[in-house]
Amino acid sequence: MIITAVNGQLPGPTIEAREGDTVVVHLVNESPYDMTIHWHGIFQRGTPWADGPAMVTQCPVKPGGNYTYRFNVTDQEGSLWWHAHISLLRATVYGALVIRPRGGAEAYPFPKPHGEETVLLGEWWNANVEDLDRMAFLTGNTPPNADAYTINGKPGDFYNCSNANQTYRFQVQRNETYLLRIINAALNTPMFFKVANHSFTVVGADAVYTTPYETDVVVVAPGQTVDALMVTGAPVGRYYMAASPYDSAIPQGPPFSMTTGTAIVEYVGSAGEETPQLPSRPEYNDTNTAFRFFSNLTALVLPGKPTVPLSVDTRMFVTVGLGNSDCQPAQLLCNTTGTRPPIFSSSMNNASFVLPDSVSMLQAHYANASAGVYTSDFPDQPPVIFDYTADASDTARLKYTTKSTKVKTLRYNETVEMVLQNTRLIAKESHPMHLHGFNFFVLAQGFGNYDQATATPQFNLVNPQERNTVAVPTGGWAVIRFVANNPGMWFMHCHFDAHLDLGLGMVFEVQDGPTVETSVPQPPFDLPQC
Repeated sequence: MIITAVNGQLPGPTIEAREGDTVVVHLVNESPYDMTIHWHGIFQRGTPWADGPAMVTQCPVKPGGNYTYRFNVTDQEGSLWWHAHISLLRATVYGALVIRPRGGAEAYPFPKPHGEETVLLGEWWNANVEDLDRMAFLTGNTPPNADAYTINGKPGDFYNCSNANQTYRFQVQRNETYLLRIINAALNTPMFFKVANHSFTVVGADAVYTTPYETDVVVVAPGQTVDALMVTGAPVGRYYMAASPYDSAIPQGPPFSMTTGTAIVEYVGSAGEETPQLPSRPEYNDTNTAFRFFSNLTALVLPGKPTVPLSVDTRMFVTVGLGNSDCQPAQLLCNTTGTRPPIFSSSMNNASFVLPDSVSMLQAHYANASAGVYTSDFPDQPPVIFDYTADASDTARLKYTTKSTKVKTLRYNETVEMVLQNTRLIAKESHPMHLHGFNFFVLAQGFGNYDQATATPQFNLVNPQERNTVAVPTGGWAVIRFVANNPGMWFMHCHFDAHLDLGLGMVFEVQDGPTVETSVPQPPFDLPQC
């Protein structure tokens, strides 16, 4: 089977840098598809043209074309990643982006590990994902679920395709400490991550250091990263590393693969032939375990690092979830009866996002020519106040949404507080919401409908976790806060690609600041054209 890959590798090559470095990557598109690369979690301060989402900050690189991404990694340390940001191509076009302290491993705010391993969790389809994406659009349905879960590109020992070359192996010495850089590159599936007979100390998330957190299971949503120390204190032997799905939408959600991707942790000195031990895995819908992990992380407070802004300029209450919209004329296979039946859609505050098709939003912003490209009327509140997490049958009349390209315009340095409220119009589930260009503080999260009176006293204003992707609890809410100190056009969207394609996104338009350094620079000479 032929896939789209970078430099002939799956996953693609790991990019390694030190804090403060400038990273230069030349993209040469030898594939038959349009391509862009997003540097997930990189702030792109001063380099908004390098962020990568197709039609938001750039037009795609056409087959045979090329583009140079150039950005620096100042004030960032830890595990991030890169991936295609167009169609479903990031199923195979992805890799790690590791940023080490300028002072090397001795500068970590935790004991220096004996070794490091990158653990990329992914999904695999026995089909061309570009064809699946096209068929999903034409029919108005979501693409089929993955056929397998992978660890570093290999599914492991529990699939029909599995053989000795399809299981990744990590070799370790006994009684040493390893830093695992765990990255969820899956398109649509949050993961439970375990290693038999081992536990972890979480020390970072989304390239921000955390207060050490002890756990025997790591939960990581699509787009998120976790840095965890693992001590190899078990008897010499072989142990399975397991990635199993967390499906928060059971039983209302779409089908998913109830399987487990595996790799092997092999101690030096083991025979190499003994059957590895398999860890117990949480139930597929174990929301308690997921919430316990997500809500217990806090930031490690370090000198010179950002602190929570205490005054707020703009407050937003934003519903996120699935609904319906009309079948569009271009969706030829869902419009066969001529009646335009309702199809799956998704939205934020009932606005279902559609990318422009003639020019990128950042180009339109820079040229002050937004007319016909986007409108600056993304609402701060949903159009109707209702019982957001009620049974779906009680809110049938609220399911419909319309397609639009709406942005929220922010002044430079404005402080934004956003309540992200899941809905149950079709199914309640945990949506991993990713914000480009910024980290945000997660002040609080919970279940049910957000209640300001009871939630505000729960706000952590001292050491909240700092993220670029938050897994909003299933049938619940999360409160985030950030400072809009990065001019440009910044995508915010669900990191389930199936939901992004259905419209679960919006864009923040951050205006220029008072200086050249705080303004959007002119586009690079090789910026792709539509």
